Amino acid sequence: MKAIPWHAQLGFVAAAYAVVGLVSALLLYQRHVLYVNHAADAAAAGGMYAAGDLLLELFIGGLFLIPTFLLMLVIRQSEPAFTRYAQILLALSLTAPVCLGLFLIPAFSQSDSLLGWVAMDRLYLSPVIFFGLVVSRSLARFGRTKRLISYALLAEGGTLILIVVLFLWGAKGRG
Repeated sequence: MKAIPWHAQLGFVAAAYAVVGLVSALLLYQRHVLYVNHAADAAAAGGMYAAGDLLLELFIGGLFLIPTFLLMLVIRQSEPAFTRYAQILLALSLTAPVCLGLFLIPAFSQSDSLLGWVAMDRLYLSPVIFFGLVVSRSLARFGRTKRLISYALLAEGGTLILIVVLFLWGAKGRG
């Protein structure tokens, strides 16, 4: 039985990313239409709509893990490709502490600034990204890629722990 060429496998992964991107765009458009058609309901039950937005964000983040898992399986045998993938993961994970730092600045967290929203959304996706990092680390075969992904796990996990500590410290101060 003949193996599927590597470029065809990468093309399939790219197509999977495109499908997930299209599904995500449709889900976001549907959510936008809901807000437009039921503006009074959204204003009256803002917290419930915000919770729905968060669940949608987590769902879309989880959807993107599917083609990412396929990508990991395809590039697992190639050290240069998986090393590049690990470098991208490390860069992505380093955005978590940066976003936490931005979010702690009152000018960004207490206003409707775009940067504040991006930082908050990145922090919401942190558990999904952490899960993806754990799976990536378990599939890594080469020493350098394991080390890079371990650094990424430290950055992402440390930020998650710091978020929990800051939340508990803030709750203690108010209680």
